[in-house]
Amino acid sequence: MVHPCGLLNSLQDPVPLKNISVNLSIREFVADVSATLNYENEEKFPVEAFFVFPMDEDSAVYNFEALVDGNKIVAELHDKMKAYAKYENAISQGRQAFLLEEDFSSRDVFCCNVGNLGTGSKAAVTLHYVQELPLQADGALRYVLPAILNPRYNLSGRSNSSSQMKTPAVPLKDLPYTFSMVATISSQHGIEKVKSNCALSPLEYLGDKKTDAQVSLADGHKFEGDVELLIYYFDVHKPSVAVEMGKPQTKPESLMREPTAMVSFYPDIPEAKPPITCREFIFLMDRSGSMQCPMGKRDSGRSRIDIAKETLVLLLKSLPLGCYFNVFGFGATYETFFQDSVKYTQHTMEEALRKLKVVQANLGGTEILSPLQSIFNGPAIAGHPLQLFVFTDGEVTDTFSVIKEVRRNRLRHRCFSFGIGEGASTSLIKGIARVAGGTAEFISSRDRMQSKALLALKRALQPVAENISLTWALPPGLSAKMLSPEQTVIFKGQRLILYAHLTGTMLPEEATGEVCLKYTLQDKSYENKVTFDLHPKHDANFTIHRLAAKSLLQVKDMGFRETPASDKKEVLEISTECGVISSHTAFIAISKIFNQPVQGPLVRREIPKPVLLGATTVMPKNSRGGQPRKLTPLYPSIFPKNDDEDINTCRRLMSNRELYSLVFGDNHLVQLISLQKADGSWDLNEGLAMVLGLSVEDLLAALPFENYDSSSWATILAVLWLNTNGQDLKDEWELLELKAVEWIRIHAGTLLKELVKAAIGLLKSPVDASILGL
Repeated sequence: MVHPCGLLNSLQDPVPLKNISVNLSIREFVADVSATLNYENEEKFPVEAFFVFPMDEDSAVYNFEALVDGNKIVAELHDKMKAYAKYENAISQGRQAFLLEEDFSSRDVFCCNVGNLGTGSKAAVTLHYVQELPLQADGALRYVLPAILNPRYNLSGRSNSSSQMKTPAVPLKDLPYTFSMVATISSQHGIEKVKSNCALSPLEYLGDKKTDAQVSLADGHKFEGDVELLIYYFDVHKPSVAVEMGKPQTKPESLMREPTAMVSFYPDIPEAKPPITCREFIFLMDRSGSMQCPMGKRDSGRSRIDIAKETLVLLLKSLPLGCYFNVFGFGATYETFFQDSVKYTQHTMEEALRKLKVVQANLGGTEILSPLQSIFNGPAIAGHPLQLFVFTDGEVTDTFSVIKEVRRNRLRHRCFSFGIGEGASTSLIKGIARVAGGTAEFISSRDRMQSKALLALKRALQPVAENISLTWALPPGLSAKMLSPEQTVIFKGQRLILYAHLTGTMLPEEATGEVCLKYTLQDKSYENKVTFDLHPKHDANFTIHRLAAKSLLQVKDMGFRETPASDKKEVLEISTECGVISSHTAFIAISKIFNQPVQGPLVRREIPKPVLLGATTVMPKNSRGGQPRKLTPLYPSIFPKNDDEDINTCRRLMSNRELYSLVFGDNHLVQLISLQKADGSWDLNEGLAMVLGLSVEDLLAALPFENYDSSSWATILAVLWLNTNGQDLKDEWELLELKAVEWIRIHAGTLLKELVKAAIGLLKSPVDASILGL
């Protein structure tokens, strides 16, 4: 018996991808990434390798090249259809060709074709991209290298998405190629520390000032999920301006010609007290079968739907009186708690919690467009602007259609989106938040969904900074022209990055300029200024120019099918002139060396893609048309047929866990929150007594005044208990406390000081009475 050679999949087919290596360079708020895929053909005939991989939606891919048997081939960026024709023509002539394209339906999925890799040939395919790094609530910059590509739900089988092509999907531990990453970090602010969800080598400082450092993934890294780095600088909130030299030799109207400035502000927006209550809140929760599965490999005991339900309890308890609300659940169909949004009262809150308790992840696939259209077509409530909260694992293929619908209704709502679990679509989650003036958050198995959701609710209850503008103070002969799309709102705690061309005569190195951020908040005007060095710095990669181009493409480029004809020409010009890939362009690299023309079809090898969750895949036509490719998965999917089987399999995986109910168990914090009433008060009952570790009789006996309202006493005790025992999660119950304190001030009257003193003594609490306004 003759055994096949090389790395094999379960069908005994050789896998030509050997390893992936990533070099990451982080300078201030920007990551410049070089990812190399090393292929080797150990078969006795030429092959065409096909690899689908995820990438963050904000990534601007600007270079693609291949090194084949020592010969370097640099790709050119062309109109996508022309690139396809060049690729097919090249491999039919026996030439080696490489194609890199963005997915038809989503910005965060890419496809790499390695065509006509000859017998014994080795090819190193390298792509380069840059991206802005988002700032987290704790001041960390977050970089994620996606390793997970979850199969995405295809509406009516209409997508030609490359992520839906039946590429073999394997469990993370069985991927037949290796992975490595080295990160170099540089910041004038000083590097405090680096955290990760993966094992890292010790952080190595490259100088005495802690402004440069290096770190890498520990040896033996296994694919257990996305690779996340959290980088902490010593003074991350300081405003800054960086000016980059352009390409004077390009045509006058090119984005690459003039020096470009990248302006970063972190405005200190004051907090309004009390928060605004006149809002309508709609919570749109994913109830597809995939939501029944764990957040990640490291958290096999808790399902996504369980955590989402617990988060929704907190949100419902934290809503202010006077607002309106509703809850939608969606999958292949959708359901609502109420026919229309209802006023927030004790009765409607209790009804919503009863309905939430029996919610299951049982609505089939992930079709988010229909419920969104229902929400936007619903009646508007005068004086109560809509705040939409979307919770989903993001596994849809009609991403651009969803973003287009949200953008079409952007004037009547703000959208706060949450990507749940590894593999959630960054294109969907960031896209809907960006076009509707909200914020996007991603929740991995290491994060608390509750904290991120409550932060978004706080933002939704605060007034936003509006009438945003930049004014420039520049020397005579120099002017600034904004490149970034108009920024409509800024939230407290949010960073703002803008781009501008500097045109005119550049001055000596010592020349400086000033830029001023102006905005209004509740009819008051505010300013933030920063002085900067006007002399542009040279960057061979033109990082700032390409990020500016990406920011424009994110507005103009709505996908290969959805982009309006009036914008397509501009998208093509920006993409090709700046060398940044779009949904309308593709990188094509063709060897100048002619080999023997291929006789018959190439042998096609699908590189296995990592998946965290198994799911059903569909068989669309391939991305360039033609018949579906008849490929067999490497391994049987965990969920082989439908979403009902998803749920049954997850039941087995999660042992004896109650899948569909909120189980508070010994979590006294959750118990206490569940007892709070809509107006912010607590009743004195057995439930409260159990949390406090006392009996109802003990609580009544300690009440310092006879015939006094027991609810006021109970609410004071509850607030003190929260501050004594729940400080590490205060960001999750701050709004609850705010309601409670307001209620106490109204109802406790002149006896408040004596009541608080007695409560502190009873609970033996070290908390200062000032938390209740004393």
